[in-house]
Amino acid sequence: MRNLPQPTIACRALGFFAGVAFAFSALWNPVLADGPSNGGIVSIGGTTTEIIYALGLADKIKAVDTTSLYPPEARKKPNIGYMRTLAVEPILAMAPSLVIADSRSGPATVLKQLTQAGISVVKVPAEPTVEGVYERIGIIAKTLKRKRQGDDLIAKLRRQIDAVSKEVAKKTTKPKVLFLLSIGQGGAPLSGGANTSSDGIINLAGGINAAQGFRGYKPISPEAIIEAKPDVLLITQRSLKRFGGKEALFKVPAVIATPAGKARRVVTMDGLLLLGFGPRIGIAIKQLADGIHAEPSQKATAQ
Repeated sequence: MRNLPQPTIACRALGFFAGVAFAFSALWNPVLADGPSNGGIVSIGGTTTEIIYALGLADKIKAVDTTSLYPPEARKKPNIGYMRTLAVEPILAMAPSLVIADSRSGPATVLKQLTQAGISVVKVPAEPTVEGVYERIGIIAKTLKRKRQGDDLIAKLRRQIDAVSKEVAKKTTKPKVLFLLSIGQGGAPLSGGANTSSDGIINLAGGINAAQGFRGYKPISPEAIIEAKPDVLLITQRSLKRFGGKEALFKVPAVIATPAGKARRVVTMDGLLLLGFGPRIGIAIKQLADGIHAEPSQKATAQ
């Protein structure tokens, strides 16, 4: 018999055992064969989970990933790990018939192995735009046969966003906002350039993204922070807490050299609310707009 490379043998073996695991789970849980949602859902991605909850299908979720932090009840569900470093075994152990995953989930080989095991895998786009939010809701609602509820949710969001957009349009200034991620975790913090959730939400809130000239999330040097000349700093609540709070932030030389640092202007928000582009997008836009357009003397913290 022709000798196969070791990685090939390992991949085939994993696929075989994945199939066996699914077959036994189907034997002990026959409802898996009845339809895509009857065996339960593994939801991967914080926004994906939020949408499923908003559609009234929390009871169908068998497990979530570590980014599924809202609503708080989602944290009580079994957890299968981080969305970007998934493994087959924890998901198969949940015996789902459907996996709904943020398109940034991976590795791709794991999702492929789940499909080979007979589990339906639906990937949901993560476009950081308002239209992208509507698309996500539409795809998930259609997959779960909740089109009417999905349409109602989209209509509600349209009304919220239209109202907030009118308020934002009345603002007379467009402050430069610099988003800093992973600050205080060692190494340079990250900032979001074009085509990121932070860029999208800053623009929707009537600000200007101070991080220019690149796409995606990139490390930003102290010199680049100073050169960006932000009027307002934008940081997630978790990042600021890890860093030691505002007092620690305003002791950083690069920060205090900026207009934002001199005026002590920083807006902090929940990370999933700020960057999730999900069912709470209207709330996120309003909170950020209120924060970045606040007078320097006002407290620029969105709760």
